[in-house]
Amino acid sequence: MRRADHGHVVVVGGGICGLATAHELVRAGTGVTLLEGSDQLGGLGTFFAWRDRWVERFYHCVMPTDDHLLDLLGDLGLRDAIAWRPTRMGMVVDGRAFPFNTALDLLKFTPLGVLDRLRFGAVSVLLRRLGRGKDLDRTRTEDWLRGLYGDRVWELLLAPLFGAKFGARFGDVPALYLWQRLGREGAVSVRGYPDGGYRAVIDALRASIEAGGGVVRLDAPVRRIGVTGGRARITLDGDEVVTADRVVSTLPLPSLRQVADDDLAARLPDVRLPYQGVVNALFFLRRPLSGHYWTPVVRSGTEFDGLIQMTPLAGVDPYDGRHLVYAMRYTDRESALFQEDDAAVAARWTAQLLALHPGLRHEDVDDVRVFKAPFVEPVYPLGYSSRRPPVVVAGTPLLLATTAHVYPDVTSWNSSVGLARRVVATLAQAPQPVPG
Repeated sequence: MRRADHGHVVVVGGGICGLATAHELVRAGTGVTLLEGSDQLGGLGTFFAWRDRWVERFYHCVMPTDDHLLDLLGDLGLRDAIAWRPTRMGMVVDGRAFPFNTALDLLKFTPLGVLDRLRFGAVSVLLRRLGRGKDLDRTRTEDWLRGLYGDRVWELLLAPLFGAKFGARFGDVPALYLWQRLGREGAVSVRGYPDGGYRAVIDALRASIEAGGGVVRLDAPVRRIGVTGGRARITLDGDEVVTADRVVSTLPLPSLRQVADDDLAARLPDVRLPYQGVVNALFFLRRPLSGHYWTPVVRSGTEFDGLIQMTPLAGVDPYDGRHLVYAMRYTDRESALFQEDDAAVAARWTAQLLALHPGLRHEDVDDVRVFKAPFVEPVYPLGYSSRRPPVVVAGTPLLLATTAHVYPDVTSWNSSVGLARRVVATLAQAPQPVPG
């Protein structure tokens, strides 16, 4: 690969975007130091020890359309380690479970009337085509979908689904986000999962960075980022200072504002996005549930609003013969649920899962773990394409690679890898800041 003279670059944050950025930089011949504040790489891809296994705290899958991620896995020699399996979707509405995959399933979906079912099916098939050529970035999701599907489908089905994802602001999210999501997932029922889990990908990225001469540091939280003489000055806990010609920050914008010094903070883009966090409960079950990979849960007396069953995708071997089910609720990090004790959430959600699946007994629940993440998904405002902050913070050595920059793509490992490549390409073209 072509060698590049970027000087020394510090990458702040060891999630997938930071790892992919550092990987691309070392392949281009750049000296890189990656700083991760916790004791583990991976961001939302982090994992925990369960018995003699490693399990992801938050669910992930690979889609056949994830070109950026698949290219990266090819670089790492892991593309052939993806096991592809057909998966199915279910739906739980008012406590009743339905399969939700075929035209026949839709015809039997009694929460909607017959005419609404027919309209839902016809519109869903044409939805991507119906969005072409329209300014969906400035169109509210509610306005677009209510107009296409009708009031009843929106109010009974779609509004609860979008409310589960984006909270009270769900109707105002640009319809472009949904349109892009359909482009990634569409009607694809095949999903992939890497052999060895996502830890294998993270370990391979670290090995690649270090083999290329990069430095990866864990337990290195950044306390302050500033600029001195045109160079980045990064202060770590313990007052250690690391300097660099450039710095790429993958921190969420609110977190970056907390560590930027006054001069740098004044130069940061004035974009203050609200973020949704997530509460995840992991149920290790002695028996399977429905066999559906993804099941939204609507108006069914549960705080969690979706279930991801990993057995159809990954089998039971990675989980010591148990069936792993993720139950999730997207919520603001200041909410009472997010602040609540993990054990209380685990106990209450276990009772709710048992009530939702009467055939499941308490002794079938082998273990429950709860994990939370404060910055999962920005809630984008209308017209965000024209307001999305630039990658380069003008007049500084700072570049940004955050979830605020992937729009209109869906937040995912694939979009993060694509963003990392865009940032590295931009870094190669960006002028060196003038000392001042």
